[in-house]
Amino acid sequence: MKKSIAYDKNTGRFSPVLLFIFHFSLLVFAACSGGYSFTGASIPPGAKTISVKQFPNYASTVNPQLSQTLSDELRNMFASQTSLTVVDDGGDLQLSGEITGYVTRASALTSGDEVSMNRLTITIKANFVNTKDPDADFEQQFSRYRDYSASQDFSAVEQGLVSEIVTELCEDVFNKAVVNW
Repeated sequence: MKKSIAYDKNTGRFSPVLLFIFHFSLLVFAACSGGYSFTGASIPPGAKTISVKQFPNYASTVNPQLSQTLSDELRNMFASQTSLTVVDDGGDLQLSGEITGYVTRASALTSGDEVSMNRLTITIKANFVNTKDPDADFEQQFSRYRDYSASQDFSAVEQGLVSEIVTELCEDVFNKAVVNW
């Protein structure tokens, strides 16, 4: 019969080694109070809230759902991956910005000079204000793209491409704002 090193069924007790590891882990986590989370986010001491304003769409080509999709994804990311409470206005951390580009172009040609791949590129400008640590403020442009086959109808693949690009853009902004790697 195989004996478990973690739990002894005969005595009804856990292994002393396992108990030590458990208690040590609790002690370490208790000592690590402050602004760190399991996602790698580093929240400044005293920061409890973040406000994420709607990102208006100023691109020359406008996807009508993009502004709402991007803004909601950013709010959800900060709510789910940090201990911050998302508020409408005046957060300890403040994020705003705008969508500045939404462009589809040819990205690859065949040997016969025909377009084989197209590329959707979305560009945003993000402004981040950290009221607890002004040195962490930034204003930066972020851009991501996805290629798709030129044989595909753009309207058939657009929603999936936008979803993937928005997720990456939000990760870029999130990492710049609260992950200090």
